[in-house]
Amino acid sequence: MNQQTRKVRQHICFYGRVQGVGFRFRASQLADRMGLTGWVRNEEDYVEMEVQGDPLEIRCLIGRLQTSPWIVIESYEAEEIPVEESEWGFQVDW
Repeated sequence: MNQQTRKVRQHICFYGRVQGVGFRFRASQLADRMGLTGWVRNEEDYVEMEVQGDPLEIRCLIGRLQTSPWIVIESYEAEEIPVEESEWGFQVDW
């Protein structure tokens, strides 16, 4: 990420067939490759994620998740939240 790239953090809730299909593993794998930070975890009937980095990379992450085998994202809600400057890496909350 160059100095001119704006860093954002988004809180995202994914709905659909997003549990028991490798969603968290795939999200972590992609986020690491893309240099994004944050976390992902299962909730009762959806998957919750906070992801931070270049806005274009975050959109790309969501697009790749939407085209991943077995994962069916019926809808998602995203909101921008404050950046956490000291964060590094992307964690899966088991």
